[in-house]
Amino acid sequence: ATSFTIPNNLSVEVLIKVKEGGAHHIHIMIEAISTLASANLTRSPAWQASFSIDGKYLAVCFGNPNTHVKIWQCCKTQTSNNVNTKTSGAVEDEEWKLIATIQDDAGHTRSIRSVAFAPTSISYGVVPILATASFDGKVLIWEYCHDDEEDDDIGNKDDMMQEKDHDNYTTANNEQSTSSYFEPIAQLEGHDNEIKDLAWNATGSLLASCGRDKTIWIWECFLPGTIGGVESSNMEADDDGEAFECLAVLQGHDGDVKSIAFGPSHNQWGEGEEILVSASYDNTIKVWAEEAGDWYCAMTLGEDSHVPQSIPSSSGGIVHTSTVWCVGVAPGGVRFFSGSDDGSMAIWKLYTATERKKLFPNEQVVSSTDGLWKCVGRLPDAHSSYAVFSIDCAPTRAGHGRIASAGGDNSINIYREESLSGSGGGASDAPKFSLEDVAVDAHDGDVNCIKWHPRDGRCLVSCGDDGAVKLWRYIR
Repeated sequence: ATSFTIPNNLSVEVLIKVKEGGAHHIHIMIEAISTLASANLTRSPAWQASFSIDGKYLAVCFGNPNTHVKIWQCCKTQTSNNVNTKTSGAVEDEEWKLIATIQDDAGHTRSIRSVAFAPTSISYGVVPILATASFDGKVLIWEYCHDDEEDDDIGNKDDMMQEKDHDNYTTANNEQSTSSYFEPIAQLEGHDNEIKDLAWNATGSLLASCGRDKTIWIWECFLPGTIGGVESSNMEADDDGEAFECLAVLQGHDGDVKSIAFGPSHNQWGEGEEILVSASYDNTIKVWAEEAGDWYCAMTLGEDSHVPQSIPSSSGGIVHTSTVWCVGVAPGGVRFFSGSDDGSMAIWKLYTATERKKLFPNEQVVSSTDGLWKCVGRLPDAHSSYAVFSIDCAPTRAGHGRIASAGGDNSINIYREESLSGSGGGASDAPKFSLEDVAVDAHDGDVNCIKWHPRDGRCLVSCGDDGAVKLWRYIR
């Protein structure tokens, strides 16, 4: 490995291979493997992507002028090995088939801005549940439906939920199945205007939405496959028709709330098992917690949040000096990452109440039993001074802990944390992240979203202003 400096003044580590004769080339770490929706600058931008919890389904929402949602299904196909390979027999390939499209006339009346699959298991006959949010101020909940009579080859719904191969699954990925569709089963109203983001908690029992009205709404959900949820996969089986109940409306931000994410509380705030992190146009991040059934603001990370002196900063010590576009909670929930319009990425660490009292005795907190979030790292020019629009942490099962980010420089970045062992190693209080690879011009315009596959640490999806949806392979 070697280091060099690129124009954004970040120290970058890349892998170098030596060819015969002494020539060098850079080993590609991330490469595009498939385009599910082609770029078309006259078409609707692709705003956000969401995988189902098992990774079998992918939903992407597109904005105006032709706002809609596309849903793909990952299908397994078997192909014969090449005669030159060391193994024999057949290998499994993955193909993403377009199975459904939700048009604007199906429920929303304005641009669809956010999409999120509920993290409910689709085992045991529970079908995928999808939430969409729009500039019309509404959240719609959709249930996956499949008409077996129209497509006998696919078989019944239970068979479809298993990883089985079917002849009709091998159609081109842009050819939509006519027997699969998503049906609206609930409509959640409350926001005054544009909704910007959605987030489910880890169990699917809570759904949060945020928007231009500076509020965050938290809904309790009684979905199939969750504690207290309806027993049937058909939501209409709930006799009361109340599968969603508003628990809280959070107010405190002074600007649009751009991004939200749930994380575990680690018993450091309130009585609830979870916290909610929100990012805003007001340049701040807020941490919300639950106490005796009421949600409250436990911390505000903003102009009073400074970068430690040991970390170089060109912003006068302030973590973010402009809109905070995104937050991404790391697996385990003891860290989260934030991205800003000022081009920076920040790393935040959770300190327990005991650690806070010992290390930061003068920090102001709501309760003496509260923990503390502190900035422990900052990349000042994560995307060459362009806005950072999306950050996602690889799932634990990926086994590599990489961080992916997307920004206004049309690129996708992959970061890795330096090992604690050896020279130059980071520490949990001052972690060091290296830019491992960059997909330059990943899209012809802003890259709005980047997401790791929840089960395959080699796969990512991105979408951008150019309307394109791309799958990427991360090569270690």
